[in-house]
Amino acid sequence: MIERYSLAEMKEIWEEENKLNYWLEIEIAVCEALAEVGEIPQQAVEQIKENAQFEVSRVKEIEQETRHDILAFLTAVAESLDEESKYIHLGLTSSDVKDTARALQMKEAIELVIADLEELKEVLGEKAKKYKMRVMIGRTHGVHAEPVTFGLKLATWYAEIERHLERTKQLLARISVGKISGAVGTFANITPEVERLACQKLGIEPAPISSQILQRDRHAEYLSTLAIIAGSLDKFATEIRNLQRTDILEVEESFQKGQKGSSAMPHKKNPIICERVSGLSRVVKSNVQTGLDNVNLWHERDLTHSSPERVVLPDSSILVDYMLTKFVDVVQNLGVHEENMEANLDKTKGLIFSQKVMLTLVDQGLLRDDAYELVQRNALQAWEDKESFKELLLADEDVREYLSQDEIEEIFDYAYHLRNIDTIYQRLGLE
Repeated sequence: MIERYSLAEMKEIWEEENKLNYWLEIEIAVCEALAEVGEIPQQAVEQIKENAQFEVSRVKEIEQETRHDILAFLTAVAESLDEESKYIHLGLTSSDVKDTARALQMKEAIELVIADLEELKEVLGEKAKKYKMRVMIGRTHGVHAEPVTFGLKLATWYAEIERHLERTKQLLARISVGKISGAVGTFANITPEVERLACQKLGIEPAPISSQILQRDRHAEYLSTLAIIAGSLDKFATEIRNLQRTDILEVEESFQKGQKGSSAMPHKKNPIICERVSGLSRVVKSNVQTGLDNVNLWHERDLTHSSPERVVLPDSSILVDYMLTKFVDVVQNLGVHEENMEANLDKTKGLIFSQKVMLTLVDQGLLRDDAYELVQRNALQAWEDKESFKELLLADEDVREYLSQDEIEEIFDYAYHLRNIDTIYQRLGLE
């Protein structure tokens, strides 16, 4: 089993102290780069690395007066230094620090999401293999269709998580970029070489081009990717919620000792985690619109993106991490009622084999329209009179002209519907 990250880790990424620590790390990386190209003394950098520090409370206190977070931070750090403080933020603009720090936060957050996805993929893979041949009814439009297996349903989710991993890893590369290019991105007071060296020290790439900021299509993609993951979790959770309905009850969330389902009805066992996942997905999906709106800024930069990003980036990250972690628990501890799957297969009195009957009649020489009409006639009677579809076919002289009893019996065999399951699993690497 993949080691699970604590939910607290995602929250800590977006804490104020962690953000300010990144700010200081970036300022120091730039100072180191400046020293490497001979623009500031190496001794001053050593003093900065050894002594530079801040207290969050002091930064907030100064900000009450400056009304500017970066200047408050720089003042607080300068209080821990002597003359070497003059080399901090040399040639930089606020967004050099803020945007690069935000990139580091998003990088760290997405790495946690990737770990969550890897864990969910592993759990789904195990369950898909366990229930590979557990026959159940497939449903289209909420109506019984043809047999599937519960493993196949889970394998479909497994493949979807694989796609999420692929796109999330691609996203990781696109958001792991910084910018140290100055007030409008022209490197007027700092060089591209300093940017390259500083980003290298931070473990990210420099953006090939930037204005005062990193362009917000990256952040919109970040929020969109999280929303697509949330959309899949909503879909998975909705399927479990439907399958837990009393009239179906093929699977259900685990119900812990001492847990209560309803204040009024002691018998209730509700799919509360899946409902929570579906509900929270709405928040994550709605945040995408903010990300898209933030792409459009005035000229080289305005501030309209800044305030909403402080909400939507941490909220979507924390929520998706939480949703993935909770859904792993749901899948691991899912109650599977195989006896109900078996019983539900028989609810239509064999009508789920209607397509196979029609195709077999066509194989025997009937025109498709004639075969369809012949099968539908018996199917509707079976449905309305609650009679066995197979027995009606056996008693229908028109059908028996083309199909023997053995041929009809063979049609009503689940093995026909399962004969390609192995091939599907091989395609997924789930042998």
